[in-house]
Amino acid sequence: MNKYIAIVIALMMVFVFTACTNKTVTVDVDYGDSSLYSKEDMDAAVGIIQEKFAQMKGAELHSLSYTSDECNGQKNIDWMNDLTDGDVRYTQCIEFASKFRSPKEGGGSWNPDFEYHWHWWLARTDDGDWDLLTYGY
Repeated sequence: MNKYIAIVIALMMVFVFTACTNKTVTVDVDYGDSSLYSKEDMDAAVGIIQEKFAQMKGAELHSLSYTSDECNGQKNIDWMNDLTDGDVRYTQCIEFASKFRSPKEGGGSWNPDFEYHWHWWLARTDDGDWDLLTYGY
């Protein structure tokens, strides 16, 4: 009987732990109006941003917004290329603005429980994969 109770308690603890750590967060994505990029193009960039953001422990991403097609101008593409070691020559870039809340306890240079607005810049060669090159204020 004690063995049965121990198994039930262990299963309940696994369930509670799983429920607490697998919190689903919905991020509002505004795709704006682009004549350059499809939703699939933007979703690929959003996925990379979300992967990077997931490494920011305790922070909660609220929204991502495509800025505009104007960000794909030659000046910004040149800037993206300047950020690399020269092995890649990017031909396209994309920018998303984000809103997120920092961890309640803060950490590093973050203010505790503060709403931040960051920009995320990605670039790619022709229709290749996006590379996240820079992000922050």
